[in-house]
Formats: sequence, C-alpha cells, structure tokens
Amino acid sequence: MLMNHGNGIYKVFCVNLPDTIICKMKVFLTAGILILCVNSTPFAADSGQDQPRIPAEITIAFRTGNSAELSKHLNNTVQIMMLGKEDFYKKNIAETILRDFFNGYRAREFIVKHQGGTADAQYAIGSLKTDKGSFRVYFLLKKVGTEFLIHQIRIDPDESN
Repeated sequence: MLMNHGNGIYKVFCVNLPDTIICKMKVFLTAGILILCVNSTPFAADSGQDQPRIPAEITIAFRTGNSAELSKHLNNTVQIMMLGKEDFYKKNIAETILRDFFNGYRAREFIVKHQGGTADAQYAIGSLKTDKGSFRVYFLLKKVGTEFLIHQIRIDPDESN
C-alpha cells in the first residue's frame, strides 16, 4: 500500500493500520536492508578486473604479421602447430617459422574472439585474415617469473569462411 505522507510516498507493509511509528520503522528498515544488499552485490563489470588480459603487443604483432615483435613474447621453447607441422621449437627457430608463415600469408586483420585464463596462464582464440585466406589462431601464455610468455601457438585454416 502506498501512502502519501506530506513530503513523499512511503511504501508501507502495514495493511489497514494507521500511520504509526512501527510502520515508519518498517519502511526505513526495509530501505536500509535494500541499500545494504545493493551495495554489497558484486557487479558483472567489476568481476573481470582481476583476470589478466592478453598483452596488446601480441595482438598487434599478429595483426601486422610482425614475427620479431611476437618473438619478444615467446618462451625459450614453444610448441607450434600449423599447416600440418607440429613440434617444439627453440625461440629463435620459432621466430623463423612464424616469419616464413607471415611472409607467405600477409596479415590483413587479427581479431581476438575469446580469451580467458587464471593468474598463472592465459589463452586466446582469434581470427587471422591474410591475403590468401583466413585462419583460426590459438595461443597459450604461461607465467614465467613476473611475465606471461607464449608456450603454444596453433594456426589452422578457418573452414567456416
């Protein structure tokens, strides 16, 4: 029941009772509990702040086809799976393989479609568009010391296009 009480409208949970101190106390108590509940509820926008994000330098390196920049974020040993090849490579060999890929397939656009992870590992799935077709890219970063380094890269032709 809504009652207009001079300065405003009070929501009163007292049905058919006169405007008493008890009814006003219920109104203020209900409003106080409601304010506490709203202020203590975590909002969806805040929940992702603790999760690390993929460094922008990595996405820019994929977008521009810059193997030298990408190699700055590689672990000493990297698993690479692309175009029918799969193996573990030392950092300098991995950079050469990536350079050869980007020389043969000039990057036009790279968009991260999904990313996630924990405090110690992150991953991203993206779409790489090149002059010769589209590819689905997956890479995994693990925390080494204080930084995240790429441990795995997978590049597959995108069959959906």
